[in-house]
Amino acid sequence: MWALRRASANSVRVHGLNLAAFRACAGLGTFGSHAEDKSSNPEQTTCALDGLLSSKRCYHAARIPSRFSAGSQTFSSRAGAKSGGEEEADLEEGFSELETHEVTETTGQGDIEDDSTSVSESELSDDESLEDALETELIEDLAMDSAKTESKKKRVLSDLCKLIMDEPGHSISDALDKYVADGKELSQSEIYDTLLNLRRRKMFGKALQLSEWADKKKVINFTEREYASRVDLIAKVQGLQKAENYIETIPKSYREEVVYRTLLANCVGATNVKKAEEVFNKMKDLDFPLTAFACNQLLLLYKRTDKKKIADVLLMMEKENVKPTRFTYQLLIDTKGQFRDIVGMDQIVETMKAEGIELNFRMRATLARHYAAAGLNEKAEAVLKEIEGDDLEAKHWKRAILLSLYADIGNADQVERVWKACESKPHNQESLAAIEAFGKLKNVAKAEAVFSKMSNAVKKLSPRYYTFMLKVYADNKMLNKGKEFLKQMGDSGCHIGPITWDAVVKLYVDAGEVEKADSILQKAAQQNSQRPLFTSYMLILDQYAKRGDIHNAEKIFHRMRQAGYVSRARPYHGLLQAYINAKAPAYGIRERMKADNIVPNKGLAAQLSLVDAFKKTSVSDLLD
Repeated sequence: MWALRRASANSVRVHGLNLAAFRACAGLGTFGSHAEDKSSNPEQTTCALDGLLSSKRCYHAARIPSRFSAGSQTFSSRAGAKSGGEEEADLEEGFSELETHEVTETTGQGDIEDDSTSVSESELSDDESLEDALETELIEDLAMDSAKTESKKKRVLSDLCKLIMDEPGHSISDALDKYVADGKELSQSEIYDTLLNLRRRKMFGKALQLSEWADKKKVINFTEREYASRVDLIAKVQGLQKAENYIETIPKSYREEVVYRTLLANCVGATNVKKAEEVFNKMKDLDFPLTAFACNQLLLLYKRTDKKKIADVLLMMEKENVKPTRFTYQLLIDTKGQFRDIVGMDQIVETMKAEGIELNFRMRATLARHYAAAGLNEKAEAVLKEIEGDDLEAKHWKRAILLSLYADIGNADQVERVWKACESKPHNQESLAAIEAFGKLKNVAKAEAVFSKMSNAVKKLSPRYYTFMLKVYADNKMLNKGKEFLKQMGDSGCHIGPITWDAVVKLYVDAGEVEKADSILQKAAQQNSQRPLFTSYMLILDQYAKRGDIHNAEKIFHRMRQAGYVSRARPYHGLLQAYINAKAPAYGIRERMKADNIVPNKGLAAQLSLVDAFKKTSVSDLLD
């Protein structure tokens, strides 16, 4: 297997894997382990990982209580149940990689470190990409072999699948009953194939209805895999609690590892830290074998919520001899890149290659993005040449990512060249990528031309086109153009969701109209069932913080909590900065953080010292 150590730790025995890259993984506190209580010394973030292969490990109670140990495969946390989920569910699979990659910066003090629980919009994009990969793996895992074989044999959808997809009503049971009454025979393989196709199209509600109908009519025989599939659909349609309740109704002999693994995947998809760790512990208590899939789920969860815990998962994988997969390496590469640790990122790539795992397209795109963000344009271009290969005409997704990444390094000539290759008949991904790319290059007229071309080519544009064009106006601080475009969006009748709200908020914030952005976001949250993105709130909170506007900063902070964004350190960074800029003490702030299970990192500790109403000074010591 392999070992993960801090750069300062002594070398230890490893099993056939280059240790250098994983020393880099733990360096600079990026993947540091929670080895001691930091409440008495908030600046001491971690200790070396010497001796952590022992199961007797001590953690801060608010982070990972003593129930976790690398040896026992157990995690536990009291984190908030709804700490994330900022991603927009309807993003086209694979398209999330087209988003820009910039790390969200904390405001104020220069020494505030990048918080492990902060999530930038770009990070969400990468997480969506990673989550798509795990979701695909889950779907393939739950699908019957016969369905996968049948699906590969024929691209044409079955009559049953067409019937269900076209059925407009909330219930499809009557249509299915009529289908059978008309003499149509239903085989198990056809049911499985239809379920697989509905899942791939994210039509989970109809897939659940079909599964329930097939069970009721005894059309298929349920095994642990069918039960796991039902758990997955219930979690996606009705929520985690309903899925957990359903597991209790499954015959005990069928409550296998795949059932709980499926629930775990949905907990991670909802970024529900507490529930995910409870399910993982339950799997341990039931003596299920530890799988790479379960570990990868935890890695994705902690990448989003607390990167310091990544080291704990890696150590656990070493202890239990769980071999890292391509996904494991991809996640580590992306996490190191987000911390601008390019040396560490490259070392992980070398380690992966030494294990015989080659870079795929997704990994190369991630590398190129991080090289570009670090200003290493030559290295980024070299990777982009590898992505392009000899045939630019072959794949539309390849051209889409090239458009975005060439724009990241400011290479307008290459953007034009790639766009010309697909301009005659562009795919949706290519058009959206072109709008974004020209926007990055400040060529707003060209972005508008691409939008106009697509607008004339189809009857009704996808809301994503409007959102991408609006972001171009926002990024280029063109408020009047943006306002005109918003009216055009309204006249078109297109659906407006959280990603569009985020673009509108950015448009007004960048124009200095923070109160207007605040008002728009509040109305959007009140009038819709969907909650705004985390980044939308932070854009406004950071602006109020810069002004030292404590009243409005507290108001936004409260609304974030109401929206479910709790147990996160990033909002506290913004709130504390408002008190600092107002030169006002923040009474009770430590107690509030403690109630939210927030352990101050170095940056938060520095801010707290500046707003402490009872801090000691040389004069106060004399008076005492």
